[in-house]
Amino acid sequence: MNDFWPAIYAVTPTILLGLVFWFVMRSLIRADKSERKALAKVEAEERARLGLPMEKAAAE
Repeated sequence: MNDFWPAIYAVTPTILLGLVFWFVMRSLIRADKSERKALAKVEAEERARLGLPMEKAAAE
């Protein structure tokens, strides 16, 4: 039992840094996905306004 708390203290920084890294990566991926979706919407609106055909990738 004497080794329990030192082991927890040794592992805690690694776990916390892992969680911070996971949260940052998750935020970046979600922001990229949202940005791509918004950009596709704007491009589709511009194509419709100009009377251009829809792109194949955007139609699928």
